[in-house]
Amino acid sequence: MGDVINLNKRRKRAERKQAAATADANRARFGRSKAERDLSEQQRMRELRLLDQHRIDGEDAS
Repeated sequence: MGDVINLNKRRKRAERKQAAATADANRARFGRSKAERDLSEQQRMRELRLLDQHRIDGEDAS
C-alpha cells in the first residue's frame, strides 16, 4: 500500500515553492542599484548600436 499524504500540506508546500521562485526572480529583476541599472542599460544600448552598424541597407528585414 502507498503512504497516506495530506493533500492540503502538499498543496501549500507547492504554493510556497512557487512563491519562493517568484521572489527570487523579482529580486534578480528589481533588486539592483541605480548604478547597476544604468550600466546594464548602457550595455544594452551599445549592443543595439553595434547590431545596427552591421545591418545591410536596402534589404528587407524579413
